[in-house]
Amino acid sequence: MTIETSFDSNYRKVLVAARRARQLQAGSHALIPSASSKACRVAQDEIDAGKISYVKQDVEVHKPSLDEPTAPIIVG
Repeated sequence: MTIETSFDSNYRKVLVAARRARQLQAGSHALIPSASSKACRVAQDEIDAGKISYVKQDVEVHKPSLDEPTAPIIVG
């Protein structure tokens, strides 16, 4: 596992912001002052300020080959 401070995709940034917004809605305190009171905007401001990091697990992705009997075959 590695701790990441930069985002490799916009999708991951949105996921991290959504999780942080849920934490804020559940009662966590904001890490920085924000002009907005909305949890989503506060989470985005925290990310832009570099206050939020995430843990990325080093999991190897297994892609099934077509030779394996468990691979689905989609006929279109």
